[in-house]
Order: sequence, then C-alpha cells, then structure tokens
Amino acid sequence: MNFNPYQIADGVFYVGVNDRQKALFENMIPLPNGVSYNSYLIVDEKVVLIDTVEAGYSEQFLRQIKEAAGGRPVDYVIIDHMESDHSSSLSALIREFPEIRIVGNSKTIGMIEGYYGITEGFYEVADGDTLAIGKRLLQFYFTPMVHWPEVMMTYNVTDKILFSADAFGCFGTLDGAVMDVQLLLDKYWNEMYRYYANIIGKYGSAVQQAFKKLSNLSIEMIASTHGPVWTGERLSKVMGIYDQLSRYEGQEGVVVVYGSMYGHTEAMAEAVARGVIEGGMTNVVLHDVSKSHPADILADIFKYSGLVIGCPTYCNGLYPEIAALLDKIAVRSVKNRVFGAFGSFTWAGTTIKNLSAFAEKMGWNLVGTVEQKQALSAENYKALLELGKSMCLSIKQLTKN
Repeated sequence: MNFNPYQIADGVFYVGVNDRQKALFENMIPLPNGVSYNSYLIVDEKVVLIDTVEAGYSEQFLRQIKEAAGGRPVDYVIIDHMESDHSSSLSALIREFPEIRIVGNSKTIGMIEGYYGITEGFYEVADGDTLAIGKRLLQFYFTPMVHWPEVMMTYNVTDKILFSADAFGCFGTLDGAVMDVQLLLDKYWNEMYRYYANIIGKYGSAVQQAFKKLSNLSIEMIASTHGPVWTGERLSKVMGIYDQLSRYEGQEGVVVVYGSMYGHTEAMAEAVARGVIEGGMTNVVLHDVSKSHPADILADIFKYSGLVIGCPTYCNGLYPEIAALLDKIAVRSVKNRVFGAFGSFTWAGTTIKNLSAFAEKMGWNLVGTVEQKQALSAENYKALLELGKSMCLSIKQLTKN
C-alpha cells in the first residue's frame, strides 16, 4: 500500500500518528480533540528519524517510515525526549533496523537502558555537537526540564527546521494535514494553553533558558512532537504564547473558581463576575470546581492574570475540590497573579484564612476578601461587586507596570 507520507520540506517527512482513542493524557488530562505523536524522517545520504511514537502505533509507524525512506534502512534515530509517547516504539524500530544507531545524551541513554533494556548501538552527543548526514548538518541543543531532564532539541541547520521535542506543542489530532497553513487552527490555540498549563507549566524558568539558548538560531519551521508543524507568521505567535506563559504573564482577564454545595457560594461567584464586567473587563471565566476539569481550570489560570477563588468551609477546612486545585496550582509555581477570595460558612468559617495564607505562600497580590455567614446578604453582595471591580483596577495597574 502507498501511504504517501507528508513532506514538510524537501527530503523531510512527517511519519507521526494520530491518537483518537486515548481518553486521558498521562491518565489525568482529558483529550476531547485527541492528540498526535509526531515523528519526522530526514532522507539524505543518511536516513535519520527524529523521535518515535506510542508503541501501540508501531506497525503503522514502521510502514510510514519504509514508504518515506523508499525502502532504505534508517541509519540514526535521534531521541530528543524519552517519554513513552515518543520513545516506546524504539524496540520495534531496532528489530526492523538492527544496524540503527541511537542518538542521545548521557541522560537519554541511561533512561533507554532502564526502560527498554537496550545497552548498545548508542551514539552519545553533547550540548552543541553536530552530526553531518550528507548535504544537511544537524546540531543538538540541550534544553533540560522542558519538561524532563534529558530533553534536547535538534536543529536542522541546512533547512532551518527546529525539532523542538515537547516545546511549542499542543493537544489535538492533525486532521487531514500536518502543516499549519493547511489546518483550521482555532482548536490548536486553545489546546496550546491546556497543554502548556498541564504539561510544561511548572518549568517556566527552564523554558526561558531554552529561549535564550535558541535566540541566535534562524528558525523557519518548528516541528514539535505534538500538534501542527509551525511556519511563517504562526511561528512568532507560538513562540509568543510560550514566552508569555513561561514568564507567568497572564492576559487581562479574571478567572472565578468556586465550590458550592447548596448554591450560596455560587451566588457569591456570580456577583464577583458581575463586578468584573461592571469594572470594564469582558474576559471573565467562571468555573464550578465540581464540574470543570482541573486541566481546563489550570489553562485559564495560566491564560489570565486575575484569579478569584471561593468556597464554603468544609470540615473546618477548604472545600475538598478547591483544596485539590490549590495543590495543582502550587505544584506549577504559578506567579504574578492578582488574587481575590470569598467564602461562606454556617457556624465557623475558615475559608478566608486558608485562601489568604495560600496567596501569601504564592507571593500573589491579595486585592480583597469577602466572607458570608449563611445566605448572601445585600451588604456582601455589594462587597462582592466591589471585589470584582477592584480586581479590574489591580490587573490594569499590573499591565501598565
């Protein structure tokens, strides 16, 4: 069968796959639009593969490689990132091409030995090393903790293509094409925020270090391990999103996250949202923590600079779903947020104390708090409107600075 692999540049082929079956990425993050596992083949005097795909797709993957290579064996496989969705077809690849050399750094090689029991055939590279494969020259840039310690990127010096591992990636299958210019991109921009917040989010400083290391490269194409191949004006947009997110600089807007058992705290959340709108800011998003998935909430928290959280006191502590969300926020070390808090209780309130302590731990600017005993009063309704308006003022001041 002729699979007619996608050619993203002269002699450079896309040989990745789409996964529309997996429900949860890393068994945690919903994939409503699926995910792609991207791999690329360079056909030169040497045939070079960049990363592999999830093992369950090995048969399709190998067929595509053979078609793109015109029946030639693969000489090198470069492992830029060791997560299983990019490396677990390695054993099948070696069985098919027993003379193949595995290119990686010392950390990569140790992980390959540990995960797959492969102990030979390695071609170890150091940061900045090059590999001549014919008319093309490849150069390796180590970018540790974007988002594993072994991660590196491969730069095709000749064609000015950056094979960027997980960086600049996003969720979403590639439907009918792989190049950005051929795809409807709306879903990928949204999925990029979800992907960054949930996968890369903790490692903003490492992403910034990668930007510095790559700053002198002339890049005309980014080929990530997930999502479209980026070119042209989309390159600057993608890099701009990653730059902003890794600096923890949100857009103007407010995310209101609440937990509510009987509707009283939900009424408080609605009042805050109305205050934001009356304060002149239309980017306001409400999340009921018992219904919205944490992955979606985190994406909005990374996207916008304002965050208001509220919940009832529960067993003398925070509403459990809110407490779990705070753990996820703390793990990702989210910085530079304008914060507000509200809470309700029946006989003993602890929500404001706990949320205020969390804001202090995170180093956030606490704009204000509102606490309600039992049903929402007219006085506190007005206070919640004012909290929303104050959030707008603080966010606009932050933007000016």
